Parts: sequence; structure tokens; C-alpha cells
Amino acid sequence: MSNKDEEIKNVLATYKRIAVVGLSSDASRPSFGVTQYMQSKGYKITPVRPGGELILGEKSIDSLALLPKPVEIVDVFRKSDAVPQIVEEAIAVGAKVLWLQEGVIHPEAEEKARKAGLKVFSNVCILKEHAKLIGQ
Repeated sequence: MSNKDEEIKNVLATYKRIAVVGLSSDASRPSFGVTQYMQSKGYKITPVRPGGELILGEKSIDSLALLPKPVEIVDVFRKSDAVPQIVEEAIAVGAKVLWLQEGVIHPEAEEKARKAGLKVFSNVCILKEHAKLIGQ
């Protein structure tokens, strides 16, 4: 197992609270399926998207700044240009991990998150990594 795989496995085994930025209520969208999977594996999810709608049984909040409790993983399903603002909020709320889903990359913002002490995974699917490294 590679060092990156070990690090991902450790993160997924340790942290169980995920704020999902850009979670869609549309079951056909990747964010919905990925988050539903993580929820089924025992992770506590908080949808982060404006509107306060109920998604996967959880009320969405407008921004990370409004999280009612500490978050561990910030999982991002947004366009790459949204990442700098998300990083600012993730740092401010004391997140431990910034997880940028497949196709989401922003090297400058990722570096800022790392310098603030967050573990950063970029352009990688949390579901695929969980299935590969932890399974069940």
C-alpha cells in the first residue's frame, strides 16, 4: 500500500463527520450517490448548499461558517474556481481534511489549506477510496 493510500485509509478510519459542499438533492448527480454511500457507511453528513432543503435526511446549511458542530472532512463537489473561498471557510471552522472530488483542483488554495494544517486530497473520489481501502 502506498503512503498516500495509508494516509487516506487513516483519514477515513479516523474522521466520521463530513460537510459536503455542493451536495445536490438530485439522486442522479454524483454528489448525491457518493454522499449516500458515505452515509450508509456510518459517516455523519452535513449538506452545504444554500436553500435549507432536506438532502439525505439532513437539512442543508448555507455555508461552512454556519456549521452547528465541528467538521472533520470538507468534501467539495464544486467547480475548481470556488475552492479558494471554501478553503478560507474550512480553515476558519477548524476542519481537519479538505477533500476535492474528481475534477476539482486548485493548487494555490490546496497549498494554503496545507499550510493551515489541513490534510488535502485533490481530484480523487472519497467513495472510490473508501471502497478500495476500507470496503465492507
